[in-house]
Amino acid sequence: MTTTTLAVLVPLLPFLGSVAGLLLGRTAPGYVRPLAVLPTVAAAVLAVVVAVRQGGGKPIDAATQLTPTGSVPIDLALYIDGFAALVAVLVGVVATCVQIYSTGYLREDPRYPSYAALVSLFTSAMLLVVYSGDLMVLLVGWEIMGICSYFLVGHYWETPEARAASLKAFLVTKLGDVPFLIGLFALATDAGTFRITGVLGAVARGELDHPTVIALLLLAGVAGKSAQFPLHTWLPDAMAGPTPVSALIHAATMVAAGIYFTARLLPVFAASAAAMTVLAVMAAITMVGSALAALAQDDIKRVLAYSTIGQLGYMAGALAVGDRGSAVFHLLSHGAFKALLFLAAGTVIHAAGTNSLTAMSRMSGLAKRIPDAYWTMTVALLALAAIPPFAGFFSKEAVLVAAEHTALGERTVAPAGAGWTVLVAGLLTAFLTAAYALRLWLRTFRGRGAEAPDHGRQPIAMTSVLWVLAIPSLGFGLTVTSLDDWFDGNALTPTVTTAVLGTGLAAAGAVITYAIWRTLAARTPVTAAAAQAPAPHVAHPDADAGLVEAEALRLPHPAEDPADPGRALLGPLHGPAGDGFHLDAVYRKAFVRPVLGAASLVRFLDREVVDTYVRAAGTSATGLGWLVRRAQTGNVQTYLSALLAGSVVLAIVAVALANAAAGA
Repeated sequence: MTTTTLAVLVPLLPFLGSVAGLLLGRTAPGYVRPLAVLPTVAAAVLAVVVAVRQGGGKPIDAATQLTPTGSVPIDLALYIDGFAALVAVLVGVVATCVQIYSTGYLREDPRYPSYAALVSLFTSAMLLVVYSGDLMVLLVGWEIMGICSYFLVGHYWETPEARAASLKAFLVTKLGDVPFLIGLFALATDAGTFRITGVLGAVARGELDHPTVIALLLLAGVAGKSAQFPLHTWLPDAMAGPTPVSALIHAATMVAAGIYFTARLLPVFAASAAAMTVLAVMAAITMVGSALAALAQDDIKRVLAYSTIGQLGYMAGALAVGDRGSAVFHLLSHGAFKALLFLAAGTVIHAAGTNSLTAMSRMSGLAKRIPDAYWTMTVALLALAAIPPFAGFFSKEAVLVAAEHTALGERTVAPAGAGWTVLVAGLLTAFLTAAYALRLWLRTFRGRGAEAPDHGRQPIAMTSVLWVLAIPSLGFGLTVTSLDDWFDGNALTPTVTTAVLGTGLAAAGAVITYAIWRTLAARTPVTAAAAQAPAPHVAHPDADAGLVEAEALRLPHPAEDPADPGRALLGPLHGPAGDGFHLDAVYRKAFVRPVLGAASLVRFLDREVVDTYVRAAGTSATGLGWLVRRAQTGNVQTYLSALLAGSVVLAIVAVALANAAAGA
C-alpha cells in the first residue's frame, strides 16, 4: 500500500469509528468501546508507518481537485513533511491513550457513546489539519474541532458551569476565527491558490501584496485556537469538561492546531517584521501572565490549564523568532507530559471520589494510595519544570537558544527586539513554572486537607496509560541529536548559557517555593490545615468521577490555606492573578454588556415600534371587517333602501357639479 493511501486512512479511520459509534451507540452498546479504541489505535499505527516512510526527508505531496471554483481552486491535498509526520504521531498516540483511559474513567457514564464518538471525530479533525495541503480543507478540520470542543466541554450539561464554559469556548474561539477566515481569503487572493505549497512559493517570490495585514488577521485565529493573550480566557473555564477531554485538548488537538498552523506557514508571518514583533509580545505576555495565574489557583486542573497557556506561549515565542523547529519540538514534548499530567490528575480525582476533589487545599494522603499517579505525575512535573534530563528541559532550551540567537543578531528572520522579548520572558517563566509545579506537587501529595475515603485500586485501563506517557515525558528529549532532519536540519541541542540560566532559575524557583512551604507548614498546626476542608462526601467506588468533578465546581472557594506558598510568592498580586488579572471582567464591561445592551435596545424597538405598526395594521383590518360585517344584515328591504338612498345622494352630487360647471 502506498504512503499516500496510508496517509489518507489516518484521519479517515477515526472518522468512520465516530460515525459507527454514533449509529450503534444505542442499538449495540457492546460495540461502543471497540469502535472508540480500535480505529484510533489503527490510525496511530498508520501515522507511525507514514512517519517512518517519510523519514524527515522530501515531503509527501499529492492532490486532486475537489471542485472547480473559478480563479482560486480548492484541492483535496496532502502535504506531509517531517513536522506533519511527527505531529500526527503525537495526535494518534495521545488520542489512543485518552480513549483507553476513558473506558475506565467514564465506565458508568450513560453518555459515553456520544462522548467516545466525539473524541474520535475530534481526533480525525486534528489529523486532517495536520496532513492537509490545502488551506480550505484545513479550515474544515479547524472548525470541526471547534464544534467538538463545544460538545465535549459541555458534556456535563446538567451543571451551569459546563454549559457556560462550552459556550464561552465556542464564542471566544469564533471571535478569532472570523478574522482568521478573512486572512485565509486574502492570502489565497494574493497567492492565487489555497495550496500550501503554492502559498509558500508566492511568499518566496515576494508576491504577497499585504503581508502585514494577512499575518495579523491569521494571528487572531491562532490566538483564539491556541489560547494566547488576549483570547486565552476560555481555556481555564474549559476544565468543566471530563478530565480526559482536557488531556486531549491541551496535549494534541485544538490548542496545538494554532501553533502547528503558524509553524507550517511561518514564511507568511516572517514576511512582516511587525507581525513577528506582535507575535513575540503576545507570547511574552502569555508566558509570564499565565505562570503568575497558575501560582494563585487552588484547583489542580486550573493550574494545569494556565500551565498549558504558558507552554503554548513558549511555542509562539519560538515562532516569533523564526525557529519553527524548536516550536514543534516543544509541541511534541509538551504533548506527552501535559497529557500525562491531566490523566494523572484524573486518577487523583477518581481515587478521591469526593465532591471536593479538585481543590488542592482539600487533598491528603494520596501519595501512598495512588502510587501510579504519584510517580508518573512527578515525572511529568519535572518535565514541565524543565529539569534535566526530562523531555521538557531539551525542548524548552531549544526555544531559549533560538531566542538567544535572534537577540544577538545571529539569526535575522525576526527583529532582535523580538528575540530579547522572548528570551527574558522565557527565563522569567522558567522560574515561575518550577515554582507552581512544585507547589502543585506539594499540595496534592503532601497536603494536609481532610483525607477522602480509599476507594481501592484504580482501573488498569487508567494506570497503564500513565506509564505509557511517562516514557516520552522522560526520554523524548534525549532523542534531540537524532531528529535534526525532521526539523529543517536545525540543531536543537542546548547551549551552556541558556542551560545554566534556565535550569538555575528553575532550581531557584523550586528551592524558594519549598523553603516557603516548609516555613509556613511549620507555623500551621495540622489540625488547623485539615479543619479548613469540609467533611468529605463519600461516593460509591464505581460512581462516575467525572460528574462528581463537575459538581465540585459548584463548591464555594475553599478557605485560605495558611500553608500555601503561592500566596507568599505573589504577595499583592495573588488576588488579581487568581482571577486571571480580571480580564474576564474587562471583557464583560467592554464587550458583553454593550452587546447585551444593544440586544435589549433591538428587542425594545422590535416590541414597541415594529410590533406596534404590525398590530395597528392588524387592528385596522379587523375594524374595517367589523364595519363591513355590520352592513351585511341579510334584509333585502334594507339593501334596497340603502341603494335608493345612495342613488339619491349621487344624483344630488351630480346636479350640484353640473350647476357649478355651468356657472363657471
